[in-house]
Amino acid sequence: MTTSIKSTALEPDHNDKNSVNEGVLSHIGRYLPVYGLPILTLLLILFFSVLLPDTFPTMLNLRSILSDKSIIAILALAAMIPMLTGKMDLTVGYGIVLWHILAISLQTKFGMSWQMAVFVVLVCGMLFGLLNGLLVEMAKIDSFIATLGTGTVIYSVALWYTGGRQVIGSLDADFYSLSNAFFLGLPAPAFYVMGIAILLWIVTERLPLGRCLYAIGANPRAADLNGIPARKYVIGAFVTSGLLTAFAGVLLAAKLRIGQANVGLEFLLPALVGAFLGSTTIRPGRVNVLGTLIGVSILAVGISGIQQLGGAFYIEPLFNGATLLISIGIAGYAQRRGGRIKRLIKKSE
Repeated sequence: MTTSIKSTALEPDHNDKNSVNEGVLSHIGRYLPVYGLPILTLLLILFFSVLLPDTFPTMLNLRSILSDKSIIAILALAAMIPMLTGKMDLTVGYGIVLWHILAISLQTKFGMSWQMAVFVVLVCGMLFGLLNGLLVEMAKIDSFIATLGTGTVIYSVALWYTGGRQVIGSLDADFYSLSNAFFLGLPAPAFYVMGIAILLWIVTERLPLGRCLYAIGANPRAADLNGIPARKYVIGAFVTSGLLTAFAGVLLAAKLRIGQANVGLEFLLPALVGAFLGSTTIRPGRVNVLGTLIGVSILAVGISGIQQLGGAFYIEPLFNGATLLISIGIAGYAQRRGGRIKRLIKKSE
């Protein structure tokens, strides 16, 4: 005699304390990867506010963080775009070196207006992104190697052009205002980040283009079989990344008011950390816009608090490097966990 299993047999017994506890733990385990990083960011803000009540929870510190980290946020968003397709773009750190020098040189050496100089820099950034995309998709060079090579070349060009010296000259006051202006009491670059993030969020989360980019990143072969022109989208992702990197270079030039080849590379690591951290929160296992902003935020809060506590000069790169390793590990775990869950669902069907 066989006995069929009732439909409620696998449901938790709410009268069973162990079942209830398992349900609570299950919910915590489900939502912790999604909201753990934002919660940690809020806890860090509270922690440093208690320890540093006179300096950390102030408008001056907020303005300083937004002004200093907006460029990193733009570069992190730039790095995120190729990551959607499963590619890497290391030129977000190298390119900003040449672009900020070029933005100043076109005005001081070649007499261009600041508007034309900005336009030329943005076009050059897009063309450089196109080169990266062609190397990756047409020449079939691994994106890490390709962008490391082109990034090193463009950095060498910056060193050659400057000869290791600063590029100095008189610049238009309106050009400075691109980075130094304030709106509603906050620095203008923060609003640039907001605008870029909103646009990218709409594209990635609400438009077919975003779904195509994610599909390519998940399985390029399957994307091709479904009629998605992966090559075109990947090249477009690198072009967009190059455009945002060039824009970050313009903001850096307006902020520093001088061009120097030894400035810029320090942005590479925190930008990549922010993008990788973005794949560990909100949508664990894949990069996303909100996660990237949260990743940059936790870096900004952590480093600002540590510096105000008197941290040594090597703390910032140490913090960035350790966070990068942790974020890559968490991202890999989230992807493996997501793959196991999908396999279990398919088996149950």
